[in-house]
This record gives sequence, structure tokens and C-alpha cells, in this order.
Amino acid sequence: LLGAAAHPALCPPAGSCTMSTAEDAEWLRWVTKQFGSIAGEDKEIDLEEFKTALQVKESFFAERFFALFDSDGSGTISLEELLKALSLLVHGNETDKLRFLFQVYDVVRALRHIRVPALTRRGACSPRAGSGSIDPDELRVVLRWCLRESAIALPEERLGDLTLALFEAADKDHSGSITFKELKEELEGFPEVMENLTISAASWLKPPPPTERSRWPRYLTRVYWHNHRSKLACLGGYAGLNLLLFALAALQHASLGGWMAVARGCGQCLNFNCTFLAVLMLRRCLTWLRATPIAKVLPLDQHVVFHQLVGYVVLALAAVHTGAHIANFSRLARQDGHHALAEYLLSARPGVGGLGGTASQTGLALQGLLAAMLAFSSPCVRRSGHFEVFYWTHLSYISIWTLLILHGPHFWKWFVVPGCLFVLEKVVGLAWRHAGGLRIVEVNLLPSKVTHLVIERPQFFHYKPGDYVYLNIPAIATYEWHPFTISSAPEQQETLWLHIRSLGQWTNKLYEYFQQPESPSPEPKPLSRSLREKRCRHWVQVGADGAQLSANAECYIDGPYGTPTRRIFTSEHAVLIGAGIGITPFASILQSIMYRYRRRKQSCPSCHYSWCEDLRDEEMMLRKVDFIWINRDQKHFEWFVSLLTKLEMEQAEQEPGGRFLEMHMYMTSALSKNDMKAIGLQMALDLLAAKEQRDSITGLRTRTQPGRPDWSKVFGKVAEEKKGKVQVFFCGSPALAKVIRAHCEHFGFRFFKENF
Repeated sequence: LLGAAAHPALCPPAGSCTMSTAEDAEWLRWVTKQFGSIAGEDKEIDLEEFKTALQVKESFFAERFFALFDSDGSGTISLEELLKALSLLVHGNETDKLRFLFQVYDVVRALRHIRVPALTRRGACSPRAGSGSIDPDELRVVLRWCLRESAIALPEERLGDLTLALFEAADKDHSGSITFKELKEELEGFPEVMENLTISAASWLKPPPPTERSRWPRYLTRVYWHNHRSKLACLGGYAGLNLLLFALAALQHASLGGWMAVARGCGQCLNFNCTFLAVLMLRRCLTWLRATPIAKVLPLDQHVVFHQLVGYVVLALAAVHTGAHIANFSRLARQDGHHALAEYLLSARPGVGGLGGTASQTGLALQGLLAAMLAFSSPCVRRSGHFEVFYWTHLSYISIWTLLILHGPHFWKWFVVPGCLFVLEKVVGLAWRHAGGLRIVEVNLLPSKVTHLVIERPQFFHYKPGDYVYLNIPAIATYEWHPFTISSAPEQQETLWLHIRSLGQWTNKLYEYFQQPESPSPEPKPLSRSLREKRCRHWVQVGADGAQLSANAECYIDGPYGTPTRRIFTSEHAVLIGAGIGITPFASILQSIMYRYRRRKQSCPSCHYSWCEDLRDEEMMLRKVDFIWINRDQKHFEWFVSLLTKLEMEQAEQEPGGRFLEMHMYMTSALSKNDMKAIGLQMALDLLAAKEQRDSITGLRTRTQPGRPDWSKVFGKVAEEKKGKVQVFFCGSPALAKVIRAHCEHFGFRFFKENF
């Protein structure tokens, strides 16, 4: 039946007109089974059951489709009626499907302002009869419901423009109404619509797809090993080094017994791993390394992931190390006969090891601290509003390193250099943090629960596009420091921008701290007008009504720290993918590109023709940038639409070799063109965008695409352009990252993801 565009269609594969006999029989069995589960004992589907199964946001289309399916006007749909209608739509030709679409849009004149279910009452005119044509008022009614179904809010004036654009294009003979023949001719001008014209299937009518299993697991494929070679090489080297350290220490102490050999082997590995934990958190050193050739060999972007992995390894080694010592002490206690096991564990004994023979006691304390630190570092603690627990338990690393120096006689030799670097980084960070608070110059609170902070930039603060800082606002939480990407360009000398989405406890407190009680607005302002008003204000803007208050809060920053996006300017063809607030690192990069355009822009003094010189140099090898921004709904485009408008203006003159920067906007709540509930709206949006040279949803020249990207088509087009080696940079949800990573592996693109 009809559903959201995300559901696969019931039509046969492209290129075939019919299903095979086996496929048809399977489909028939599945529909019959699903009909029985929805219809219940009466073997009929009423309107409410139909709406539930349809999974549509608005009732208009459910009622229209119900009226057309209910051929006898009984007010219910039988299995025979359902199969007859679906068979027409699945097996029918394009004309059959177009005629169904025409009947949906042909709202009966007499009932135009009455709820469509009236069509199903006995004695009413046939729902299929209509008036035989579509007039402007009928088209406006349907487009209004299309907008609601796609969660798009436009003023009535804009709805009128959409209606007029579609009506003028389809009304070929200027008769004041659209006939079926005229609608068919207009749709033929949109081949992508004609190709996919069908009714999408709701999940209850969709047979489960056959499970496709690869011959080899993903981790054993050649493509995976090629794309992750640096990470896998480091993991192999790390594992090999641990095995080597264990073997050397175990062999050296083999004469002391098996348990002592195991304990010493694990102890030597712990010396290395506890030091390596500190190395992986030397953020300033790692940021400096990103600018060196080492960054091409070592997976510096994965330092947080490696830190977590090494943490688990440390806990496992500590458990085995402690268990081996306990087993050895138990053996000694049995041989001695005078001392209990507890005495070996709880009392200092010369010769046991550690400072003053306290190896047993410091070892047990270390085991307890490590277990507590690991337990409170889990994602369920950090992301459930208990960040303070994670923060304070993680500070026990000071106690752990102190106990390790007391516990192991050789640990200090491993730790002296990384430990000094770690202390130096902390001293520099403390100096930055306490050099004086920074003033928050401006705060914009966006209706999409995003806090835009404008902070005065310190005099000697230098950073690269895409870098992040740790932010502390004592008024929110005295001891909490949270990482946020800088969304302004380095070329912006006076201020820093941070865009912070309200997701957790601290970010919600931040939004509420600057929030003023809002007076209800009589009607929402258009997106373009609210953005113009926002740019004219210098204090705090709350929501759409423009409530203001001065921003006197003080904050502290620690950073900057590098991210994978630093590689963008050394790429040849960069694909930037931001999901929601994940655009923030790319906002800085796009602004930096814009500043470079301005610096290199040339103009002819005679004819005033302007052009931009080649942007490529030693620091920037980019030949092409594809920017893809995916948002759930319309209001989330407000974050950076003004920046993107400026970028489009900078690129108004197309370059000789093709456009350097291409933008692609996707709105996932909007239904795509292969859904009958959205065909008319998407056609109208296309026609109006072509006429006005701007998108009705965002105001950009770039047309906002409905639904989710088809990554196979997107990356296929990128590969066809052959602009150089492709690198994909992503910032967004882990679930989407997994999907994009798999497609990158298929196309042989390098994939980089933001990690905090």
C-alpha cells in the first residue's frame, strides 16, 4: 500500500514490466497474510485500520486512497478490492498508475471543503468519478496536504506560487483546468518520476527481502584491509609488541615458577600500556603531529578509540597479573605453613617488591581504581546525564600513576618522558584556562535548540579549520569542560563561533541559562526573514520572536586541538558530509575557502569581469569539493543557511573547469518523488526553483532534495568526475557513519570521521 518514501516499492525491478510467476505468488501470499492480521475477524479493513497500516502523517491521503480502493462504496475494503487495486498499481502500466494519481488530485468539486470520507458513503458520487479535470483550487488543496505530509512549513503566499507554477506548466491549452492528458504530458518531462512512479509499500505489505550473505565477512575482504591498512598495521604492531614484552619478561623469570613468569610478563606489558594510555591523550602533541608526514602513516584520528582499547587491555592484564600473584602467594603459603594468604596480600613484606615491600597492597589498590575508572567510563554513564561521575573518577589517573611508581620498580623508566610531556601539556592548559576569562560577545538561541556562541578571540589563539576546543562556563558548571568544534574560520580575527546543540544535561542547561520567557508569536516568521533579523542583532535572540538580553557570561577555552578535517586542504577531491549539527567543522572549512576566494579574486578594470585564480598551492591541493548536508526537517537548515548563501554568491561566476564547490541539501522528513503523496509538490518545487533560481525551503540556489541520499548514486557520480583522489569526511551519527563507511569501501574512497 502507500507509505513513506523510505519503504521499497512494490513494483518489479527496473527494466521489467511484470513479476515472475513465483514472485507474483509470493507477493500474493504475503499480502493475503498481512491483510488478515490487519482486518481481524470481519475480514474487512475500515478507514481507521487503513490509516494505521498506511503510516501516513496526515489523514487526507489515507482518506483519498481509501475512497479509491473502496470500489463499491461500502465504507470498508475487502481482500478482493485490495488485491484488485494493488495489482493494477503493481502490474499496471504507466498510464494506469498516472490515472490513479490523477484521481487522487481530482477532488470532487462539491466536496472540496468537506472531509473526503464522505466519498465512501452509500449514495454519494463515485470516488473515481471526480470532475474529470483538476482546477487551481483542487491543486492548491492537494499541495497543502503534500506540504504537511512532508513536514514543510511555507506561507500561504508561497503555496500560491507553487500552485501557480505547477498549474501553468501543466495547463497546456490554458483552459483553466488540467486534464489527464495534460498531466501525463507534464510528468513525462520528469523522467526520474516516470521511472519510479508507483505506490510505496508500507511495512505490513512488504515481503521480507531475501538475506544476502557475502562469502567472506567484511573484516576479511581485500577492500577493508586496503582502506584500514594504517589502523590494522598499528594494531598488529601493538599486539606484536605486547607479545614480545610478555615473552621476554616471562622467559627471564621462568626459573621462579609458572605463576611468577605469567605475573612478570603481564607486569612488563602493564609498564608499556599504562604509559601508552598517557601518550594517546597528549592532544597538543597529536595536533602538532597532524602537520607532519607521520600523520600519513599513523592513524592519529583514532587516538580516542585506541585509548579506550588500551584501557580494556590494561584492566585485563591487571586482572591476570593480580591473579597470578595470588596463585603464587597461595603456593608459598602452603609451602611455608606459618603464614596465611591474607598476610601475603595485606601486609608489607621485604623482598616482595614495591617501595618497602608494599607491592601487594598497592597492587590491590590499583586493581580497584582501574575497575572503578573503567566502569564509570562506559557510554551509559557518560551520555546519561552523569558526566561528573565520569570526570571525577577519571581524575584518579593521578593516583594510579603514583601507585604504579610505588608498585613497579621499573615503571618510572617507561613513564618519565611521556609523563613530563603530559605534565607540560596540563601546565600549558591551566595557563590558558587561568590567563583570564573570555567574554561571550553574542548569543543566538535558535528555535531548533541550538546555542550559537560568539566569543572574543584571544590575541595569540591560532587554529586550523575544523579544530575544536574544550569549553568551560563557570555559570553552568564550575569544573566541567566539554569539546565543541569551532564553526568560524581562522581568517575571522576578532571572534570565535561555537554552535552547540542541546542534547545532554550540560548543553540543555546552557540553552536554558540564556533563555528568556517567550511570548507566543501569532504566526511563525518565514525562514529568510528570521535570518535577516538575526544578522542585525548583536545580543541574544530567542526563538522566532526576537526576545533579547545582553550576554555578560564569562567562559574559558582550552585548545585548539586538531581533527581529521585538517586533511581536507591536502585532498584533491573532498566530499564533506554533515548530518544535522555535524555541519559545524565544515562551516569553518567552507568559510575559510570563501576567504581564500576573496583574496584571490581578480577583476578586469575595463569590463569589470571577475574571476578567481587557481586555489591550489602547497597548503591547499583541492580541485573539487562536494558538500552534503542532511537535516531531519526544515527548521534545522537555519543554522548555516546565511553562510551557504554567501558561498553561493561568491561562486556566482562559474569557473572554466566547472564549479569548484557543489552543495547538496537533503531533508529526510520530506517524501521523495517516487511517492504519490509527494509527486505534485516536488514537481512544483522544481518548477518554481527553476523559475526563481532559488529553493523555496532554504532560499538557496541549491535545490533541497527530499528523503535520504542514495549513496550509490552520489558516490558513483563523484567517481565519474575523476577530479583526483577522493576522500570522504563525515561528522554525524555513528549509525550513518557505518553506512557511509561501507559505501566508501565499495568505491575505494578514504573515509574519515570526527571523533571526540
